[in-house]
This record gives sequence, structure tokens and C-alpha cells, in this order.
Amino acid sequence: MNAIIAVLGSVISTVASWTRKKATWPLRVIHAVRLPVQQVRAGNRSVLDLAKTALGTGSALAVLAVLMFPLYWIFAASLSSGTGLMSTDGLFADPTTYNLDAYRWVLFESPFVDALRNSLVVVFVTVTVSMSVVIPGAYALSRHEFRGRKKILYGYVLFTQVGAGLSIATLIALYVLFNSVGLSNNLLVLGLFYAAGAVPFNTWLLKTFMDNIPVSYEEAAVIDGAGRWQVIREVILPLSKPGIAVVLVFTFLAGWNEFIVARTLLRPENYTLSVELYALATAGQYDTPWTQFSAFAMLFAMPVALIYFFAQSYVESGLSFGGMEG
Repeated sequence: MNAIIAVLGSVISTVASWTRKKATWPLRVIHAVRLPVQQVRAGNRSVLDLAKTALGTGSALAVLAVLMFPLYWIFAASLSSGTGLMSTDGLFADPTTYNLDAYRWVLFESPFVDALRNSLVVVFVTVTVSMSVVIPGAYALSRHEFRGRKKILYGYVLFTQVGAGLSIATLIALYVLFNSVGLSNNLLVLGLFYAAGAVPFNTWLLKTFMDNIPVSYEEAAVIDGAGRWQVIREVILPLSKPGIAVVLVFTFLAGWNEFIVARTLLRPENYTLSVELYALATAGQYDTPWTQFSAFAMLFAMPVALIYFFAQSYVESGLSFGGMEG
């Protein structure tokens, strides 16, 4: 009980700290608007340059609005009564008509909870197995020279480039193999398959990040008497947090979002959320329950959004050092 209270306290303090940091954004926006005007008045910036900046900002906001519109549409649909969703009346409905009936149906009447449990099992296996291979593998490839090292690296690059092209043949082979040995409806096996697919790319990505950590840090720790495992635990892992965060997010997505393999290998009682969402969309012979579908989709996407939301700084730093920025 004390451990649970401690964990909850840690989570609450983290959220409170994050909220305090983000609560200053209105002041930062006001400052960002006032600063260029003050620069023009002081003669440090031309009106033409200010106009270019305003045009670029307006264009970026327009693109953001276009990208966010589908999310708004799905959210509005999940709160609506389901009438006129494909018209402006349904798209810009009176907020007083919004309700949570669709979310109530998803949580208490649909197979959402069972599918969530199945997805969590798959994700846990995927993340645990892949991270236990990716982290030591990336460190070994980054810091040690051994026979076959270049072949492994080339193999990783080759697998990440041509793996998608072999997906259909691989899927057929997997179905035949797993079905013949009775593993076609096993969540643990599915998680192991996702982990195996996530290892090459994420190992390469984390290895690229670790290449940017100066070897002198490790040498200084060794001079101070640290052993190999102590160096890894107290030097490499703390400095690799941004890269590990990126790999963790990618690995989580590999187990959370994948649809085709799960749809092929699993039966309805073991469907994950992605497959259950598809089943909901195709359940009606002539009509799709769009309000329930939208609520299901919002709940399905929420964990991904929350993970990236709270790990944003680590992810951005990790992508930058890992050579994937932009």
C-alpha cells in the first residue's frame, strides 16, 4: 500500500511540475508577439522582415489547422448524437448537445476492456524483450570492435530497408508456421514477433546516439575505479536517456498500433485494440456506428499522445542526436 501511495505521489508531483512549466505559455506568446513590434519601432528590424515573419507564421498555423482538423472531427463525432455527422450541422454542432454516451458504450458494453488487456500484454512483451536486446546490443556495436561487427550493422541496415518489401511473404510464412505448431492465437508469441521486428532499427538508432557520447567520460569513470557494469549503469545509461526514450516510444508503437499481423494470427477473444477497432468499423452490414467508432479511436490513441506529451523533450533530443531530426 505504501508503495502504491509513493508511486501515485511521484506521478502527481511530476504532473504538477510539468503543469507549472507549461502554465507560462500565454506570457511567452504575448512576449513573442510584442518583441518584433518593439524591434521595428527601435529600428532594429524592417517592416518587410516583420511581414515575412507574419506570413510564415500564418502559413504554419494554417497547416497546423489542416493537420488538426481530422482529430477535431473525430473528437466532435465521439461526443455527438450521430445525426448529420457528414454535414456542417454535425461538424459544428451545438456543444450543449454533446454527450458521453459513446464513451459509456465503449467502456462498459463493447469489448474495449478485454482488447485493452490484450494490447497491454503484447506491448509489455514487446517492450521488455526488445529493450533487453537493443540497449546492450547498441552499446556493444558502438563501443567494441569484434569479428562480424560490420556484417551485423550491414544486416541491420538491409533488414530495415527491405523488411517491408518482404512483409506479404513473411506474413504468409508466419501464418503457416504458427498455425502448424498451434501458436497462431498466442499473445506472447505475437509480442515476441513484434520485438524481433523492432530490434534492428532501434538498435541502429540507439547505437548512433551512443556514438555521440564521448569515450572520455567512460575513461574517467574507469580511472576512478568503476567497473564495466558500473560504467554502463552510471555513465552510459543516464547519458543515453533521450535515445532510450525514442527507442521506447518506437517500440511501444510497434506493439500498440500494428494491425495486419495481429488480424491474421489472432482470434476474436484475443483481439488487440487495433483489430477490435477495425472489427467495430466493419461490424454493421450497411452502416458504421461512427459515434462509437470515434470514441473507441480516441481512447485507442490517447496512450500514444500521453506518452509523447510527457516524453517530448527526451524524444526531440534523441531524434536530433540520433540523426532523424526532420
